[in-house]
Amino acid sequence: MTRRSPSGAAVLRSDTTDAITRAVLETLAEVGIGRLSMEAVAKRAGVGKSALYRRWPSKTAMVIAVLSDFSVELAATPDTGSLRDDIRESVEALRLWLDHPLFSRILPDLVAESGRNPELAELHTRMIGVPRRERAAEIFARARDRGEIAEGTDIELAMDLLAGPVYWRSAVRAQPVDAAYLDSVSDAIVALVTPGSHRDDEIDARAR
Repeated sequence: MTRRSPSGAAVLRSDTTDAITRAVLETLAEVGIGRLSMEAVAKRAGVGKSALYRRWPSKTAMVIAVLSDFSVELAATPDTGSLRDDIRESVEALRLWLDHPLFSRILPDLVAESGRNPELAELHTRMIGVPRRERAAEIFARARDRGEIAEGTDIELAMDLLAGPVYWRSAVRAQPVDAAYLDSVSDAIVALVTPGSHRDDEIDARAR
């Protein structure tokens, strides 16, 4: 006998969710978090407000959930067999995230609003910052297992350097991030964590 879903069960259509997601990102890019309203998002998506509230309990929850899905999906977890290549792919993915035509307009407002709104800041950290950092940690964990990382290496610092320079150059200084810059960042991180890299270079230089 075929079982029927309970008559009161809410079915969340994926096409509706996709339309809402696009509407949230586009509205955020245009007006920012403070001026975004559930009414504006619903109108843009062509749905009723009830469709939004069936998915999220509040505007803040909706904004962070949409940004989390978008941002974490773009966080690379390459497994090339080489730490340097994994890092290079990761910083390239970071550049694409920061340079996204919508997200590049959303990020400055998200950072500013998080400084004023503790709830937003907590959700921002838990749903975007932590998952992206966990993906970066996988890269260094695999490299450690392959013996590519020196004992006692500060992995937290290495992960900061994985994101910090690209973010600073792109989002703060508004300067282009080209392939040569990403190559330099990748090489610098590898030099930091590779066993004896600095000491060996210094010894070789003195010997010559």
